[in-house]
Amino acid sequence: MFTDPLKNLKTLGLREDNIVADLGAGTGHYSVMLGVFVPRGKVYAVELQKDYLETIKNKVKEAHLGNVEIIWGNVEKIGGTKIGEAIVDVAIASNILSQVEDKEKFLLEIKRILKPQGRVFLIDWSDPSVIGVTNIISKNKAKEMFEQKGFIVEQEIDAGSHHYGMILRKS
Repeated sequence: MFTDPLKNLKTLGLREDNIVADLGAGTGHYSVMLGVFVPRGKVYAVELQKDYLETIKNKVKEAHLGNVEIIWGNVEKIGGTKIGEAIVDVAIASNILSQVEDKEKFLLEIKRILKPQGRVFLIDWSDPSVIGVTNIISKNKAKEMFEQKGFIVEQEIDAGSHHYGMILRKS
């Protein structure tokens, strides 16, 4: 495995009542783990690709989680996640920054859904040779992009040999 989601999530220090958004949830790996981490909270699994939504739904059902809401949404549009304003404690953005085309709107949507002092857990590729990703955003560029939108780097984390990771706080 390139990055260890369980290890990554443990660095967040989530509370069991947190509200978390998994943006670009893919097949739901983080979403299901998050559902376990926040048993009295809520997880929004936001994904644009409809075929992945069914996969997430099956995983959530298999794990007997009642706190994961699966949303067909677009993280590159303001309001596209269909999540209310300022209600999320933590937004997970794993391997998505390099994929989104409208990075400006992506960052603004994250800012919109986060509570004041809410956090973003950013994990992305640092090594393009591993999977052939051509649009890699460097760690420094990612920091700069988030800082320009009013986020502060709280902590950098070791996300594996092919990824970088950081926790940013909405200021």
